[in-house]
Amino acid sequence: MSWLLAVAVLAGFAVGPAAATDHIVGANHGWNPNINYSLWSGNQTFYVGDLISFRYQKGTHNVFEVNETGYDNCTMAGVAGNWTSGKDFIPLPEARRYYFICGNGFCLQGMKVAITVHPSPHNASSEGSGRRGSTGSAGEEAAAAELGTKSAAWLGALAVAAAAVAFC
Repeated sequence: MSWLLAVAVLAGFAVGPAAATDHIVGANHGWNPNINYSLWSGNQTFYVGDLISFRYQKGTHNVFEVNETGYDNCTMAGVAGNWTSGKDFIPLPEARRYYFICGNGFCLQGMKVAITVHPSPHNASSEGSGRRGSTGSAGEEAAAAELGTKSAAWLGALAVAAAAVAFC
């Protein structure tokens, strides 16, 4: 029975974590006026399944997801979401452009951020050069393919081991 546990642990290492990244807006500055969020977002790579988090003083600020017009003009045009907790974790479920503003009048003081969410690297096509932050080199693509093959092999081995234990 202990060998089955060993196989399961090894399979877990082979698959690796598929955890989402939590991008905290403004890093240690949080969601506050007079911060260059375009600079912050330009240094981030967002993928489907990641989270964007806003940390701010509850009651003073908030977060609205708006469309591009709302973002450009600091209005509520195309409101798609509203968060007010002061510690907002917003999932990014699809590859597209997202626009967030503070709806309490602070958008005009820079409290707005636009991000581009890319397809998950696990589900993206083999055109690595289309992914931001990737060199798209053949070596990277080959390594990713090899990892996928090894992961599938370990999962297969785990399934066989589980079936063997079930029949014992």
